[in-house]
Amino acid sequence: MGSLELVGWITVGVVLCALAIPWFLWGNSTVVAGLPVWLWWHVGWMGLASIVFWYFARRAWGLGIGIDPRPNPSPSSNSGPESERKSKPKPADAELESERRGEPP
Repeated sequence: MGSLELVGWITVGVVLCALAIPWFLWGNSTVVAGLPVWLWWHVGWMGLASIVFWYFARRAWGLGIGIDPRPNPSPSSNSGPESERKSKPKPADAELESERRGEPP
């Protein structure tokens, strides 16, 4: 995912926000099925925005902030914080209490 995709998602977000309120329909008194047209626009636009957000969350969550949204390709690797957590034995209650107070174990 490159900077072009980041610019694309920023553009999509700005357009979704800008058109969420139908500025161009203010003063329009047209009614469809008992509701004003601007309300239909807003409801439909929020439906579209929720679909776009779902897609963004699946495809590009964390884009631009250094988080890779895809799962780790090699879950059996022995590097990173998870492997450190698994390899360390849990301290006894007294050690946990001393760590909370900031004392060395």
